[in-house]
Amino acid sequence: MKLSARVEYGVRAMSVLALHDRSGPLSLREISRSEDISFQFLEQIFLDLRRAGLVSSVRGARGGYYLSHPPERINVGDIVRALEGPITPVNCLAHSDGKESRCHRSEACRTRHVWEKLRDRINEVLDSVSLDELIGPKPDRLVKQAGS
Repeated sequence: MKLSARVEYGVRAMSVLALHDRSGPLSLREISRSEDISFQFLEQIFLDLRRAGLVSSVRGARGGYYLSHPPERINVGDIVRALEGPITPVNCLAHSDGKESRCHRSEACRTRHVWEKLRDRINEVLDSVSLDELIGPKPDRLVKQAGS
């Protein structure tokens, strides 16, 4: 299983926003340059992140994007699902209309429980890491920790 470039770049871009949290909006050009990601690709990614309510934007010369929630309230799983949809390692676990879909073999399937465990563990790991944890200590935190 391999995550897409959209997910990789989306998480990287969101980490940049988290690093600059409370510094005002960042333009996609700034994020594009700092992370060496195509500007056009970032535009597509940020449409989905905005639709998911993870980022907000401000128009104008000093405009750009900022996190819609504090970095500790956004986890990597939120970003992955915003960009790729539900995490389903096999098609028989894909959700439709909010309900778990069932293939015609679901009752007799010997392997389904393995795929369900895999899905659940992947979600647990992705949901256990917030943007705040991802970016690590900020300079002001280091000063507080050193003085403790």
